[in-house]
Amino acid sequence: MPRPVPPANSGATQRFPVVVVGAGPAGLTVGNILRAASVHCLVLETETRDVIEQRPRAGVIEEWAVRGLEKRGLARNLLDRAELHTACEFRFGGERFRFPYGRLTGSHHFVYPQPLLVTDLVREYADVRGGHIRFGVRDVRIHDLDTDRPRVSYTCPETGERQEVHCDFVAGCDGARGVSRASLPPERARIARHDYGIGWLALLAEAPPSADCVLFGCHARGFAGQMPRSPEVTRYYLQCPPGDAPENWPHERVWSELRQRLGAAGAPPLTEGRLIEKRVLEMHDYVVEPMVHGRLLLAGDAAHLVAPIAAKGMNLALHDAFLLGDALVARLTSGDGSGLDGYAEACLRRVWDYQEFSQWLSEVYHGTAAGDPFRAGTTVARLRRLFTSPAAAAAFAEQYLGTAARY
Repeated sequence: MPRPVPPANSGATQRFPVVVVGAGPAGLTVGNILRAASVHCLVLETETRDVIEQRPRAGVIEEWAVRGLEKRGLARNLLDRAELHTACEFRFGGERFRFPYGRLTGSHHFVYPQPLLVTDLVREYADVRGGHIRFGVRDVRIHDLDTDRPRVSYTCPETGERQEVHCDFVAGCDGARGVSRASLPPERARIARHDYGIGWLALLAEAPPSADCVLFGCHARGFAGQMPRSPEVTRYYLQCPPGDAPENWPHERVWSELRQRLGAAGAPPLTEGRLIEKRVLEMHDYVVEPMVHGRLLLAGDAAHLVAPIAAKGMNLALHDAFLLGDALVARLTSGDGSGLDGYAEACLRRVWDYQEFSQWLSEVYHGTAAGDPFRAGTTVARLRRLFTSPAAAAAFAEQYLGTAARY
């Protein structure tokens, strides 16, 4: 029988085999895997439960990732409610080109907004599997990572007192700006970065999608994209200068640019609606190596960031979480440390594969707006090859769906 865990703020020394820092898709998936194996863990999150269940984020999940969630009993609502996408459409040169990747591969995407997935994962972890979680914590710190007895401390939101938790392992799943990545000794962390030199204006519109699939507009004025989120809400992107301000994009300008950049012969008009979110994303990538430092294991955006160009971020986070959760269970229940030993290498193979595809796709999206006639010409050649070469189409579909590096 597992040892009973003292409740938070009980005054007793708290000890958990694993402390998970961050309650995003990666952290909650790791927590659920541990609880399914009856391994105690504590999840620490700086935001409230309401915030993490509502903040808009990604929405495209690759089929292999859904099957990984399903295998672990974490996909019931997703499978019931998600939309299935089997095609995307490129628009360039005033024409429409539909790419039926489902027919080419037999695979598809699931469209399920990240807030819904996080809501499902929190409920399963905290309410069904009885996992320990603390929301709204402040000033999280990680200590003694080079020993076999690491500690995590935080300020309790209710009392303002410092709490300390002893553990065997820390799973750092708290994103790009979290304490986990910051806890790596600077002399040991190698961060490979790439800056695309562009921005994307990310928009959420209270409007139904204007097409039944994802749209990619490759236009001389800049890239535009439509990503359906639900029958009532649609995600749009507009290429913009880096450092641009959302205030520079009033309602009429947004919709005018979307109409121009997504316009094509025979295309139905865009369905406009109120813009409920506007923020500028700086298009950049990074990869942190090592992903493991002592008893700290990074996952998700704490370890790597891939720009939303290819909709890969949440999928990479889930891949990390599957590997890390399974490896921790093996180590803590049977003493098998082989999964932890190979964790970073296994993660990074897929990370670098997705980074390379993101760079390739960025040139397809943005090359026609680069102001360079040569780049514009080669970009159009790439696009046309997708629709004239079966080999090029198969290679693109494999990378777009994430089936090149199967989990």
